[in-house]
Amino acid sequence: MSAAPHADPRGFLRALFDAAVARAMPSQTIPQHLPGPPKGRTLVLGAGKAGGAMAAAVDALWPADAPLSGLVVTRYGHVPPPYKARPGRIEVVEAAHPVPDEAGRNAASRIARLARGLTADDLVLCLISGGGSALLAMPAPGFKLEDKQSINKALLKSGASIEEMNCVRKHLSAIKGGRLAAMCAPAPVVTLLVSDVPGDAPEVIASGPTVPDSTTCADALRILERYRIDLPQAARAGLVSGAYETPKPGDPRFAGHRVTLIATPQHALQAAAEKARSAGLAAHILSDEIEGESREVGKVHAALARAVARRSEPFAKPCVILSGGETTVTVRSKGGRGGRATEFLLGCAIALQGEPGVYVLAADTDGIDGIEDNAGAIVAPDTLQRAAALDLKPQDALDRNDAYHFFEPLGDLLITGPTFTNVNDFRALLIL
Repeated sequence: MSAAPHADPRGFLRALFDAAVARAMPSQTIPQHLPGPPKGRTLVLGAGKAGGAMAAAVDALWPADAPLSGLVVTRYGHVPPPYKARPGRIEVVEAAHPVPDEAGRNAASRIARLARGLTADDLVLCLISGGGSALLAMPAPGFKLEDKQSINKALLKSGASIEEMNCVRKHLSAIKGGRLAAMCAPAPVVTLLVSDVPGDAPEVIASGPTVPDSTTCADALRILERYRIDLPQAARAGLVSGAYETPKPGDPRFAGHRVTLIATPQHALQAAAEKARSAGLAAHILSDEIEGESREVGKVHAALARAVARRSEPFAKPCVILSGGETTVTVRSKGGRGGRATEFLLGCAIALQGEPGVYVLAADTDGIDGIEDNAGAIVAPDTLQRAAALDLKPQDALDRNDAYHFFEPLGDLLITGPTFTNVNDFRALLIL
C-alpha cells in the first residue's frame, strides 16, 4: 500500500517518483512499438542510459527463430543485472557519461562498422535514449577524443541548454546528427526513442544519430562563441568550412525511416499525477519543458508553493504540483558536489524558509543526479532548522555549487541506484 500524503509526506513523494520511473521503463513501453522481423536480418544498434534495458526488452520480445544481433552502449552500471548476468543476442557495453572516454569511442567505432554493408532487405532497430551524446564518442575527422572531452566539460559547466550542447556535439561527431542512419543505407531504420529533452525533439535526443539535423555548423560556432569555449584549430576549420555539416531534412537516405517516441517526460509526469489522484489528492502538471538555472527555477517553484500554502492560489491545497524538463547549473566554484536536482532543491529550500506544510522532491529519473550516487533529495518544512543545528549554511553551499554536502548530513539524499531509464528531471511539490 502506498504512503498516505498527510501521514508520510516523504514516502508519498517517493511513491510519485517511483510511478514516474515505472511509466518510462522500456519493458513497459517497447512491446507496442516493436516492428516485425524483416526478410533479411535484424541489426540492433543503440546508445543511452536506457540502452541496456531497451536491449533486454527487445531481446525478450523478439522471436527466437528470427535472426537478431547488435551492439548497444550504455553508461557504466546501467546494464540491468539479469541481462548482465545472462547476456542475450544483443551485446551491451558500458562507457563514461557525461564526459566521453575511450570505451565510448571504441563502442561508437564498432557500431559504425556494423552499420556498413546492409541491404534493403535488412532492418536496423536503433534504441536511443538520453546520454547517447557522450556514449557515442566518435570524433569528427581531425578532432581528437581529448579535445572532445575538454569541450564536453566546458559545455557542462557553462550553463548552456541541452539543445545548445547537442548542436555542438553533433557537429563535432562522425556518428551523431543523422550520420548513423546515413551509414545504414539502404537498410530501413526504425528508431525507438526515450526522450530526456524539453520538447522531445528527436534531433536533440542523444544528438539525433538517426534523424536529419536542422542546425548548422554556423549555429555550433555561435554557441561556442557565446559561452567562450575554445576550439582546436582543426575543429574550428571543420566548422567554418562546413566540412563538419550534418545530413539535412529531405536527404533521400532517410526515406522510409520510422521514429517513435516510446517514453517522454510528460508520460512520466502523467503517471505521477494519476498516482496522486488515486490517493485523493489534486495534482497539477506545470510543464515537462522547464529550463533555466536550477537555483532560479527552485526559487520560482518555492514562490508558487508559498502562494498555494498561504492563499490556496492558483491551486487549492492540499495538492501536488509536478514539473519536468532539464535545468542547468553554471559552475562557479571548484570542489563542490551536486547535480541539477539538488541545486534546484537548495535554491527552493532557501526561498521557502521553512514554509509549513510544504515538502519537495526533485530527482533525475535515471537515478543519478549529475555524476553523484544520488538521484536527488527531499526538502521538508524543518530542513533549514535541522541544517542550522548542524551548522550547515545553505547560501554558502549554494555559492560553492555544493548541494550534495548540504543534504547528505541531513539524511535527505534520495538514493535509488540506476533506474535503467531516463526521462530527465522530475519535481514534485506537496502542499498540505
